[in-house]
Amino acid sequence: MTPMTSSAPLSWDGFATAEPGFADTVRRRFRLYKHHVLATLRKDGSPRVTGLEADFRFGELLLGMMPDSRKALDLRRDPRFALHANPGPDAEMNDGDVRVSGRAVEITDPEVIARFIEEATPPEPFHLFRTELTEVVRIGLDNDELVIQSWRPGQPLRTVRRK
Repeated sequence: MTPMTSSAPLSWDGFATAEPGFADTVRRRFRLYKHHVLATLRKDGSPRVTGLEADFRFGELLLGMMPDSRKALDLRRDPRFALHANPGPDAEMNDGDVRVSGRAVEITDPEVIARFIEEATPPEPFHLFRTELTEVVRIGLDNDELVIQSWRPGQPLRTVRRK
């Protein structure tokens, strides 16, 4: 695939357009489990790790949160995040280890929020953030090799194999 010229963060749809097969693999991995692990930055710059449900709707990877939760307040102050897919009960990680990172932007458009409520029926009130991706990584095993796939905006998918 030809590298894109922009290195600006991309929406989920932008990522899926750039790397459709990899995006499908990552989305399937996130959909295996309901709850995942979100990392945000506290006011003092230290990490905060909390549970979260991720939602793929409207061409976006969406993050919903309870009103004024610490993670929502963290993202309002500093939008940088990392989201790690639930590793599940299988210690072998047969489906690989997946994480995305970037910036979370709060959605305040009443029409988008109403559409989300109509389709997802979340407990209200809530904060809703859309993600702007700066990195997507999958680490898995292929026989006796560790396979690391990584993508960043403006760059092609990179695959490294290690024994």
